[in-house]
Parts: sequence; C-alpha cells; structure tokens
Amino acid sequence: MSGTSEGPTPAADLDRSAVTESDTLASDGARGPNGALGTSTYQAVFAASPSAMAVVGRDGVIVSVNAAFGEILGAAAEGLVGRVAADLLDLASDARTWHAYREVLCGRQAELRCARRLKQPDGRAVWARVTVSPLGGDTPGVLLSVADISARRELQARLRHLQMHDPVTRLPNRALFFERLSAALEPDTYERGGTGRIGLCYLDLDGFKAVNDTLGHRVGDRLLAAVADRLNSCAEEAGRARAAAPLVARLGGDEFALLVADSTGTDQLAELAEAVLKSLQAPFDLDGQRLNVTASIGVVERHAAGTTATGLVQAADTTLYWAKVDGKSRWTLFDPERNAHLMTRQALASTLRPAIERGEFVLEYQPLVGMSDGRLRGVEALVRWDHPRFGLLPPNRFVGLAEEDGSIVPLGRWVLASACRQARRWQLDHPDETPLFVSVNVAVRQVWDSDLVADVAEILAETELAPGLLQLELTESAVMGSAGRPLQALQALSDMGVRIAIDDFGTGYSNLAYLSRLPVSVLKLDGSFVRGFQYDGSGAPPNPADEVVVEAMIDLAHRLGLTVTAECVETASQAARLRRIGCDTGQGWLYSRPVSAERIAELHVGGGQGAVSGPGVGPGSGLPGPGAGAEVGAEVGPGSGSGAASSGGPGAGSGAASAAGSGAGSAPGKNGEVRALGRP
Repeated sequence: MSGTSEGPTPAADLDRSAVTESDTLASDGARGPNGALGTSTYQAVFAASPSAMAVVGRDGVIVSVNAAFGEILGAAAEGLVGRVAADLLDLASDARTWHAYREVLCGRQAELRCARRLKQPDGRAVWARVTVSPLGGDTPGVLLSVADISARRELQARLRHLQMHDPVTRLPNRALFFERLSAALEPDTYERGGTGRIGLCYLDLDGFKAVNDTLGHRVGDRLLAAVADRLNSCAEEAGRARAAAPLVARLGGDEFALLVADSTGTDQLAELAEAVLKSLQAPFDLDGQRLNVTASIGVVERHAAGTTATGLVQAADTTLYWAKVDGKSRWTLFDPERNAHLMTRQALASTLRPAIERGEFVLEYQPLVGMSDGRLRGVEALVRWDHPRFGLLPPNRFVGLAEEDGSIVPLGRWVLASACRQARRWQLDHPDETPLFVSVNVAVRQVWDSDLVADVAEILAETELAPGLLQLELTESAVMGSAGRPLQALQALSDMGVRIAIDDFGTGYSNLAYLSRLPVSVLKLDGSFVRGFQYDGSGAPPNPADEVVVEAMIDLAHRLGLTVTAECVETASQAARLRRIGCDTGQGWLYSRPVSAERIAELHVGGGQGAVSGPGVGPGSGLPGPGAGAEVGAEVGPGSGSGAASSGGPGAGSGAASAAGSGAGSAPGKNGEVRALGRP
C-alpha cells in the first residue's frame, strides 16, 4: 500500500569498487560455514550503500542508519539513532499512511510506499519516496528506504503546468478550471466555512472571428493574451477586499471564465461583470493595430449545495447566449423562469416531428365576413398542437421551431390537405349554400424546400376542391422580395386558379411596384391599421391620418383589381368605418373567434350574417358578437400574442399555455392570433 502512488525509483549510479579475494578473506566472519555472507558483510554493505536506509524496531524507534539516510535528512547519521522514524519522515500526518505503517511494523502488511515532502534544517525541502518493508526471517523490525525524487516531482509539476494552462494566455485551461470548480463544489470544501455559494462569469468576445479572419491568427492570439491580462487585473482588484481572487481561465477560443468561490451574492458577480466590461472598453494597441473589443457575459450565482460543475457551466453558457441575443456588449443574469421556457421550447422542438406523425395537430377556423352584407364568405385555417403534456398550444408556440428544423414542410402539407378536405366536406354537406373558400398560411421555407405547386395540385385533385376555393397567404416581407423559384411557384399557383393573398400588408417592405407584377389577388391589412380606428367615445379620438392611409391602400388595391381584407376587427365602429371606405371583407373578434369545423358549418347553414348591429349587418344570423366571441375564447385579446385558454375578451392577458415556452420569432395577428404557418 502507498500513500502516494509513485513509480519505481531509477537505478542509482553506484560506485562499484573492485573487491579482491584477499580483501574477502581478510574480513573477519565474512562467510559462514556454508559459504553464506556473514553479518559483518551485510553491515558493511548497509553502511556503504548510496541508498538512504534505516533499520527500525517494532516500537518505531530507529536502531541504525547509514550515512546516506543522514544526508537526505540533512543531519548526522549517529544523531538519528533512537529517534522515532514516523516523526522524521512525517508518516503520521495522514491517517491512511499512519495505519499502513503500523500494520507493516506489526508484520500484518508486506510493504508500504508513499511520497513525503521532507524539510531539512536549512529550510530546503526534499521530495522523497519512502518504502517500508519487513527485515525478513526471524529478525524483528523493518527496513526504511528513502529515495530523493525531487527532480522527478519538479518535472511532473512542469508537465502538469503545461498540461493545465493555455499556451497563448498562460491562464488555467478548461481542464484545470473544471478541476478547481469540482473541488469548490465538494461538500467538504464549502461546509468547512465561508458562504456556501459559488458564482461564475462566462465571457465571450464579440466579433472575435472577424479579427482572426482579417488580421490573422497572430494578431488574434496577441489580442487574447491582452484580454487575459486585463481579466487578471480585474480579478486581482476584486480579490483585494476578499479572502481570494476569482480564478480566471480560458475555456477555449475566445471564451473565458471567472470563477468566484464563496461568493456573497449576485451583487458581487454583477460588480465583477461590470468591471470586466469597463476594462475592455479601452482600445488595444497590437502591432500598430488599434482594436476595440466588447464582450458578452453570462452571470450565474447560486448555492454550492446541489450544484454540479456541468450544470453551473451550462447555465452560464445559456445566459451568455441571452446576452448575445439581447444586443451584446453586456452582462445578463441567469433567470430560472427564462431558462424553464427555453427548456420547454427545446422539449417541444424535440417532439415536433413525431407529433406530426402521431396526428397531434388539429385545425380551427376563423370566419372571413363580407363587410357589405355581413355574410360568411370564407375561413382561415389555424393550426393547434394538442400536446399530451402542455395541452392545446397556439401556433406561436411551435411554428418558429418548425421553420428552424424544417418540419414546417410536412406540417404545412398536413394543414393544407386537412383544410382543403374540410372545405370540400362543407361543400358536399351543404350543396345549396354558396361554397366557402379556405385560406391557408404558407411559410417561405415550404416554397424553397418542397414542390409547393405539385403538393397543391395533388391535394386539390385528391379532395376534388375547386382551385378558386383555396387561398394561400404569405407575409408581405416574403412576397415582396420574391424572385426566381418563389415567384415562379406563385405564378404557377395563380395560373392554376388558386388565390394568393399578401398577409400583414403595410408592415413590411410595402414596395408598391411589386403589386403590379406579382400574381396577387388579395391584400390583408395588418391589424395595427384597424386598431387605429377604435374609438369608444372616451379618451383621445383616433388619428384621422390612419383612416386616410387605409383608404388610400384600399383604393390602390381596388384599382389594381385586388380585394382587401381587414384583420383585427374588434368593434362595430371599426367595421362601419372600414365598410364606408370600401373594405371588402373583415376578420376579427367582432365576428368570431377561431372555432371548430362543426361550428363553421352551423354558421354557414344559418345564413352567415353578423350578430352585431350596424348597416348591412343584422342580428339573428348565428355569428357571435363581441360578448359571445370572448366568452370561452381559446385566443387572447388583440396584440397580446399569447396562448390559449384565456377567459378574457379582446385585450386579455396571456393564456394558460404560456408554460409551453415563448414563441420567439412569431408575430401576433388577428386578435393576438398567430396564423397557422408562415410566420417569419
């Protein structure tokens, strides 16, 4: 057993003097009667050996030593006899080694090997490998062998330093950082005293790749070294008022970390992060190049108990990403709630494709109503995810994810097929009624990543739905910049008889020159214009400019042969003003929230006229008014863009589905609704 594992001691260079026969014979008792070496010979070898050795009795007291043993301890050999060996060699400093040593003394263990740092009288320290073994036979006691391994230990230390430090910045590298972090998270460490907390600033330089690409890796390396110097200065300054300075490490590339053991709270970490950002504001002068560098920092501070090294770094890395997203050149504190949303978003992303295969998606339909007569003209298909864990999720919870991983293509194909199939079923079930057209949102990626024209043609043929009863909606920003394949696809669909609508018109490029060249049939005015019409008699009156702008857009569209649909129609006064300036159709909570296919059939058979008062809109038709539409709405109020299950009317707060994570990248549409597909 050994207290510290060491390899075998290299063979020493021995001074092998010639031994003659006369010398041997002259030795008194050199050989016994059987030719064996005598005791005096062994004593002579023991005394002359260059290896440091000592004989210790079973009581632990030194019986005899050779000169080499005295040299390694820096003392005269004769003065060591009668001393306690364990005291001289520091064998009692740890319980494990002390126990093993006593076992060898008592003959219950064969050998002990350990490494010990021995201090000589002149103050010089020597690393020694100590070997304790029984003398053998009936001779009591043990033999101590001590070898100087200082040179080997020094070499090992140099190699470890090279292994654990970054050659560019000379900072601790990732391996040493995790070693120190794991040690700080050991219960024995934080339970001995201190705050029992730990903090981490995870730093990444903004735009460092551009430095390497334009000025070369040599300048990039010098910049990293200069940044490391400033980080060390910040750490030293922060450590002056505390027991220890933060550990600064380079984790790889342009990523650095400042580890604060026994942190006192988020304020301490915030001050450190602020100091780091401030220190990097001054330009760097490198080889005649004057460089300005900023950094983004993720800050995490928490109790050490229950924290793992991997978990802490992962949280800091996530927070660093938030700092980048929030605008760079800043520090951001870890937010458990935001992280929960992120984790939920990841959970949704990982199960999105299987959910399509399992048929977990359903469609609801929101009526599109004629402004002149209040009759139901068509519907817009809106997809929901009936998630087994999170319940019914609106599209702003998952459409952005679907566009990121490409699952928008199979999902969009399913929505298109389901909507066309339902429109055809309404037509067959109610042949005496005017057929309803169905409007389906299309993502730009569907145009690029799939043969949209072939998909539409196949679905129309399969469902036997007339092309004129299908309307495809694309956002303004997608349509206005269309060229090449997307433009060809839109033209082919229009030639087929499918109507093309520009969604959210007026909020994107608004390049009017495109309107005369694109195969567009419908403009859908963004709800922000319609909300400017809202006036309930209290507060500031609406801006007359809003109506002028909307009237001009409607007039332009009509002159180009396009029809206009207004989104987010909330009140009868809005509807009246839109009707007065010539808007063709409306959509919003005034008429209905998104409802099931069965409810649409009831409204269609009931005549499809509005339930609110006003010119051209009569009661008793079955279309719910503002009160009915808000009664048990699965949507939220205008502009909130939040999820399902809100019990409020227009303008209600976020829904119960908010636990499913934020719909980053999605934009609110009709009454806060994000349409089925195609949100950028």
